[in-house]
Amino acid sequence: MGKVVSIHEYCLRAGADPQAFEQALHSARESQILDLPGLSTFYFAKGIRGKRTNQYVAIWIYSDREAWEKLWGPIDQPKPKREYPSNWLVWEEKVLAPFLDRESDRIAFTAYEELSPHD
Repeated sequence: MGKVVSIHEYCLRAGADPQAFEQALHSARESQILDLPGLSTFYFAKGIRGKRTNQYVAIWIYSDREAWEKLWGPIDQPKPKREYPSNWLVWEEKVLAPFLDRESDRIAFTAYEELSPHD
């Protein structure tokens, strides 16, 4: 099985301070609230050209689909928010919520599974 890459698009609400948001992302990374089993690495990025210029994205890379599904549930039966890891709830409710233009579970996202060399 290949890695799972999940891309989360963050749109800031009107009046949100982009610098404060970037600082909140940095602080979250340093606090280790984003340590999740099976999460290999993650990146935060800001668009520099194209449709999402000056918009933010998080790129979450999981070791494989089994690890991803253990956290978030199978593709056809995602876990309800009440079953999310407690540190992820802090991420959503304390870090993201003050800045986003919508509830964190309503952001645009896509999860991708890495193709093997023979796919």
